[in-house]
Amino acid sequence: MSSTATTVAQSAPSTAGRPASAGAAGSTPESTETGTGTEAPAVDYSGYKLVPAKHPGRWVGTVLVALGVAAVLWSLATNPRWEWGVVAQWFTAQSVVNGLIETLKLTAISGALGFILGFVLALMRLSASPLLVGVSWTFSWIFRSTPLLVQLLLWYNLGYLYEKVSLGIPFTDVRFFEVQTTTLISQFAAAVLGLTLNQAAYSAEIIRGGILSVDQGQLEAAAALGIPAWRRSTRIVLPQAMRAILPTAFNEIIGLVKGTSIVYVLAYSELFYTVQVIYNRTQQVLPLLLVATLWYVVITSVLSVFQYYIERHYSKGAVRNLPLTPLQKVRRFFATHAVKESR
Repeated sequence: MSSTATTVAQSAPSTAGRPASAGAAGSTPESTETGTGTEAPAVDYSGYKLVPAKHPGRWVGTVLVALGVAAVLWSLATNPRWEWGVVAQWFTAQSVVNGLIETLKLTAISGALGFILGFVLALMRLSASPLLVGVSWTFSWIFRSTPLLVQLLLWYNLGYLYEKVSLGIPFTDVRFFEVQTTTLISQFAAAVLGLTLNQAAYSAEIIRGGILSVDQGQLEAAAALGIPAWRRSTRIVLPQAMRAILPTAFNEIIGLVKGTSIVYVLAYSELFYTVQVIYNRTQQVLPLLLVATLWYVVITSVLSVFQYYIERHYSKGAVRNLPLTPLQKVRRFFATHAVKESR
């Protein structure tokens, strides 16, 4: 009886095509027990051939997408109606660059003021005061319910409603400062005012959602340790809330960059309005629109790079290993291939 079991165990390597049969008897792939209680030699898998998994669907999809991309690139390169020479001519023209600077100026000022005001509104919404909560909610409700175009036109025509803007003691005739509304609300001021208030309404909800995403138990634990409220907010809540705030906040900033194009209704010389003026004069509509499109792509691409590194910075406490930067990925790729070639 025992000699038969020993013979079967020793012949196990010859059944390399059926590795599952050894595990069915309750033994491990490394060793097999004989009927006498002694361990048989471990099964040698070194002769097995490793066959990579096949993914035909993935290859078919890759080929189809590659053909589609190649067709689009070929069309862009060979269709003369794109007029790439005209695009190159106007891409760095002084008037276009001046419009680009105005677009960046509107984005920077409106984005900064909008998020500062949004932060204040978010704190008001989280306050225990019913009045502060009500004012914050009403502000967000109004400015998120009306189109940005309507807001810009309303602010630009504010002089029709109020001829003068004054600063003084309410409900008295005392005035410290007074100016004509049409003088105060210029095209630039109306654009900044409309973009800022619209951005603040959305930023308030983004920041409020990020703050609420932090576990309340952490605040309770910090309070139990005697950490002051200000340090609890700045050192515990905000760093964790930033991970939830940043992706949506950068989406809003990118949307703001493109949203500045609507300021053309005020005849303010930002990028899109400048391009319109040029193609109305030259009748080169598509090439000039492509110039504006390429500049918007450049701006959003730069913002996306900033977003990646800022999110990576704030993910330090959430992941064990930080994701590799694009430069680190390139270095690892070349280092890996260099090792393979040397072998």
